[in-house]
Amino acid sequence: MSSTLSNVSDRRGGKNPLNDGLASGVILEVQSQLQDENSDTGVSSLYVPVENHQWFVLRATYNRVAKEIETLRKNVAHVYIPKHYIIKQVNGKKKRVSEPLVPNLVFVYSTQEHLEQLFCEEKVLSHYRFYRDKTKSITNGKHTPLVVPHDEMLNFIRLTSVESEHIKLVEPEHCHYKSGDKVRVVQGNFSGVEGRIARVSGQQRVVVELRGLCSIATAYIPTAFLCRIE
Repeated sequence: MSSTLSNVSDRRGGKNPLNDGLASGVILEVQSQLQDENSDTGVSSLYVPVENHQWFVLRATYNRVAKEIETLRKNVAHVYIPKHYIIKQVNGKKKRVSEPLVPNLVFVYSTQEHLEQLFCEEKVLSHYRFYRDKTKSITNGKHTPLVVPHDEMLNFIRLTSVESEHIKLVEPEHCHYKSGDKVRVVQGNFSGVEGRIARVSGQQRVVVELRGLCSIATAYIPTAFLCRIE
């Protein structure tokens, strides 16, 4: 199973060329970019931080994530829709299909001011709303928009870019943490992913948390593939 970023877009010419149906050479290039995050620079060349930009989470009302998503792609630095693979019965046969991992949510890299302006000027984006951070104080009658730290977002993208039907959203009560140790996966498809080691659905996995939003578990990870970090 190879890693892809088919659900990532940026505004260079609209949709990022990293899309579904990638040629093998492009997939290898994407894998290289992800591996670059372990270099001295610490970040992938695809996700070099942009001044004043932050990762915001948008909620689409009425299950309308896909509607006019191209408008977002053309107007912000990056758009990311996390997906995962599930096995479905189609016409009596098992079929592996890709579906959104976190229903109705879209991650965008921009500024709050620019997004608010877009919501006002682009009527097709009227069904998008900021996902609010309910742990913060209320200002002008609303909680502030949730912001995902850049490093946490890169880790999340690294995890959810692996093509695996075993990646899953998990509730805290279903994660049986051994000691809460933070680890880095150093081998296998999830190499580079950082999180907490836990037992989920009877298997040893690494759980990545987006604070205030959700937790996602990898597939089974052998102990030999893990390195404890501070």
